[in-house]
Amino acid sequence: MIKAIVYTSNTGHTEIYAKMLGEKTGLPVYHADDAKKSLKKGTEIIYMGWLFASNIKGYAKAAKCYRVRCVCGVGLGDTGAQDEAARKAAKVPDAIPVFTLQGGMDYCRLTGINKFMIDMLTKMLTNNANRTEDETKMLELIKTGGNYVDEAHLSEVLAWFEERENT
Repeated sequence: MIKAIVYTSNTGHTEIYAKMLGEKTGLPVYHADDAKKSLKKGTEIIYMGWLFASNIKGYAKAAKCYRVRCVCGVGLGDTGAQDEAARKAAKVPDAIPVFTLQGGMDYCRLTGINKFMIDMLTKMLTNNANRTEDETKMLELIKTGGNYVDEAHLSEVLAWFEERENT
């Protein structure tokens, strides 16, 4: 039985989703740093992390400590658009569901390599005359910022959770 939600957040969007999911499921929510103090090794959890180049940050570390039953990655792309890319990049086993959720962009909260990588992505997308519609939307989000966190984006995660807990 799933006992908690553990998350890592870079600009706050994953934290918001984790707290929303916690409210809906009744599960306690822990930042990954705090979870170590409160959860035993091997505890069943839902893990939520931010997406960086399709990789779900913190997943590998969480998978070593806990029994991860579901993974949610929060990034710039549309909800559900990066599920398989995130699974592959983070090396999440097929038996564990992966959900990607659109978060947002807060350039002011980025630092170091993350700011550099966003700057590089912006240049790459700007110079690509053959951008896809999704890439164009991502470029606009990067340039203008914004928060696209929406409780409705959690619907598939909640459906999975309810089905799992009721069987």
